[in-house]
Amino acid sequence: METSALNSQPPFLSIVIPAHNEEKRLPPSLSRIHHYLSAQTYSYEVIVVENGSHDRTSQVVREFAASHPYVQLLEVKTRGKGLAVKAGMLHARGEYRFICDTDLSMPIEEIAKFLPPAHTQYDVLIGSREGQGARRIGEPEYRHLMGRVLNAIVKLTAVPDFEDTQCGFKMFTRAAAEDLFSVQRMTGIGFDVELIYVAKKRGYRIVDVPITWYFDPDSRMRLFQDSLKVLLEIWEIRRNWRRGLYDAPAQPA
Repeated sequence: METSALNSQPPFLSIVIPAHNEEKRLPPSLSRIHHYLSAQTYSYEVIVVENGSHDRTSQVVREFAASHPYVQLLEVKTRGKGLAVKAGMLHARGEYRFICDTDLSMPIEEIAKFLPPAHTQYDVLIGSREGQGARRIGEPEYRHLMGRVLNAIVKLTAVPDFEDTQCGFKMFTRAAAEDLFSVQRMTGIGFDVELIYVAKKRGYRIVDVPITWYFDPDSRMRLFQDSLKVLLEIWEIRRNWRRGLYDAPAQPA
């Protein structure tokens, strides 16, 4: 059941895809998403947020959207994955709103694990590559080890209850998305930890969802640089909370 951007009825599901220089990976990913969604009985929309690209990312989305009207393009020129995701999630209209990495390292079919009837009691659902039922396929051991070290530090300093805060696949209910993303302040990759930290402080119901995940050699994650950024942003997140900066929606810059 396709949902046109012009349809006044909010869709059941919104998929938000942040995209920076993704002209090559987007077309096959959008085709795989379309193949899956077209077999579903619920309504949906897909929002691709182009984020400061220097290639044909916007053009390939426009070309796909021309024959798939449920696909929308947002353009956010300032770089920052957190900024792109925030724009997409606040633009979305779905009752459930899913952050989805362009590479589809989690097969799109796994999205059923985040939706009713699989889950009905949670506000924030975090895709997890760790724990019982999760599978990591093709990942070099050194990258897995670095990821576990980073997660251990995140658990120690920010959110102790979750095994994979940096996984790029997360689901939010409409109410949780509109609340949490309205106060999000991190524009970089630390936004994942920020959202979970604030959601936990506000009493939202959060759960890890074990997924199957395939390593992509073209991963944009830079282990050392990005891990350091996350750690610096955790300090800022904790400082922001103490200052009460998450008590009300963030004001436009």
